[in-house]
Amino acid sequence: MTETVRFHELGGPEVLRLEDIAVGEPGPGEVRILVDAIGVNRAEVLFRSGHYIESVTRFPARLGTEAAGVVEAVGHGVTGLRIGQPVSTVPAFSQNDYGVYAERAIVPAAAVLRRPEGLGAVDGAAVWMPYVTAYGALVEVGGMRPGDTVVLNAASSSVGLAAIQVVDRMGAVPIALTRTAAKKDALLKQGAAEVIVTESEDIAGRVMDATGGRGAEFVFDAVAGPGLAELAGLVAPEGTHLVYGALSGEPTPYPGIDLGMPALSIRTYTLYETTQRPERLRRAAAFVASGLRSGAFRPVVDRTFELAEVVEAHRYMESNAQIGKIVITVTH
Repeated sequence: MTETVRFHELGGPEVLRLEDIAVGEPGPGEVRILVDAIGVNRAEVLFRSGHYIESVTRFPARLGTEAAGVVEAVGHGVTGLRIGQPVSTVPAFSQNDYGVYAERAIVPAAAVLRRPEGLGAVDGAAVWMPYVTAYGALVEVGGMRPGDTVVLNAASSSVGLAAIQVVDRMGAVPIALTRTAAKKDALLKQGAAEVIVTESEDIAGRVMDATGGRGAEFVFDAVAGPGLAELAGLVAPEGTHLVYGALSGEPTPYPGIDLGMPALSIRTYTLYETTQRPERLRRAAAFVASGLRSGAFRPVVDRTFELAEVVEAHRYMESNAQIGKIVITVTH
């Protein structure tokens, strides 16, 4: 038996329960992991509350796609992974099929990455989703090049902070948007070339000043909603507006773009576009591991909780007070 987080109905953090259930053996193409740390992501909050892009198909339901631990057992046909090996999981599967909020978890081997030497469990549960999201969207899909400018919102989130570092490592220029001045210094310390406080500054004016009137080659948008058209107006001719989240919680008015605007592409992006394509994931993992080795990538962990504190962890996620990643640790 192993302690596993499940929920029996949709709702707030209070619906989460820690229950003892049997884990069993991994099937063909699967791996069982002894979990040491779990990355908490917005997707789990949305899935638990019934607002995710994928609905819960049955109860009790499980949660979680990002964890770090060691391989405990491998199923038939699994190669390249051995018992006792430090690994991390990446979001590459449905939470209707697997969940890693547990002391032990079975996951598809295709969603398991070997953990780079020297990367501890907490950082190992904090690094892959943010950096692979940013790399996959901006580099694999967007084709970002040195000298490009990237405007990004939700900049103090784990993906926002990773995006700043990815953009910087690629020789491009990250401009971070933040609602209030409270997180401005932290964003500058993380490598943002400019930080624009949206409640008190002229966003368009600042972006045009920073780009010599050109506009940004990319907008990396986690918010969408009614503000999409304003952000699209910051994009340089033939640039790209990448929408990877909907934190506004409001409908996105599309098409709501003035046809007199310069030509631009508006494209949605999900992490699965990278994690479910083996070649893209291989390149992403190599890129992130290289950044970790060089010190260019520094996963930011805001706070850790114990597994028994999962309700508090989700409440903290919903407070939006964090700068960086929330991680749940597991004691064996």
